[in-house]
Amino acid sequence: MRVAVTGGAGYIGSHTVVSLVKAGHSVVILDNFSNSTPDIIEKIRSLASGNIKYRVIDIRRTQALINSLMEDPPDAVIHFAGLKSVGESFEIPVEYYDNNVCGTVSLLKAMKEWGTKKIIFSSSATVYGQPKQLPINETHPLNPTNPYGMTKLVCENLIKAACATDDIDAAIILRYFNPVGAHPSGIIGERPKGAPNNLAPYVAQVAAGWREKVSVFGNDWPTPDGTGIRDYIHVMDLAAGHIAALDLEGENILNLGTGNGTSVLEMISAFENAYGKPIPYVITARRPGDISECVADPSKASSIMNWTASMSITSMAIDAWNWQRSLGDVNV
Repeated sequence: MRVAVTGGAGYIGSHTVVSLVKAGHSVVILDNFSNSTPDIIEKIRSLASGNIKYRVIDIRRTQALINSLMEDPPDAVIHFAGLKSVGESFEIPVEYYDNNVCGTVSLLKAMKEWGTKKIIFSSSATVYGQPKQLPINETHPLNPTNPYGMTKLVCENLIKAACATDDIDAAIILRYFNPVGAHPSGIIGERPKGAPNNLAPYVAQVAAGWREKVSVFGNDWPTPDGTGIRDYIHVMDLAAGHIAALDLEGENILNLGTGNGTSVLEMISAFENAYGKPIPYVITARRPGDISECVADPSKASSIMNWTASMSITSMAIDAWNWQRSLGDVNV
């Protein structure tokens, strides 16, 4: 297929693009580099051994977006582009709705003009909110507790509405749990601009001496060690999930996770083992919108598209640390 990847220069997008090309697909990246840098394109090309096309574009600019691929429209779109920090979404909620919701509306308009009828959407387990039962399956009630999760749910509903018309034939909504790790080569990985909003890159930067210590947001959660538990999934397993999703038709909502929970302190320990030294941390107050535990039931994805996450927490920490080391002693 010819696949357009919005946000394809970002963390999950770049790893997915590499996997897409290796699987034989033709890819064009649509990205404004708001949370990435243009040099990632050459890194992706070196890993994929292919000539990756890209367009520098803000997908909210609907007519420019339409024009960018009108002469050679894609067969499918994988939609990653958007803001993605729970904490930040409380500080700038309007910007989150503008980027995430308006960007999706614009993309759906462009797809209609292109005649592209398949979309794979990057959603999030945050749409579930506080779990009523664990592990979480796709029929769990939807009650996001933060603006980021709310924007993802709005986008899901927009895509479902488009799928109920002739505009979209296939809509695959993938609810990610917690992506971690990097490409095993150490050539690409997660490098957010400014302070990381997610645990693993922050731990890696502390290990590298870029930052002083890790803040652990609460140690009084109802979990075995008092710290929050999440279902961490290796980014390469996540990328493989998108390749499998391209073969699906109709409307599907699927969890992408491992089915295993790891606490914050267990994740820090995994990085300590990969790094070979203790990683300093401090217990701080809980963050607004956080929940105690979130673990996937990924059985539907396994059944429908024969996909299963296979990489361990150890692999996630080792690959993330190898990527961090490749960045050198740059201070941020």
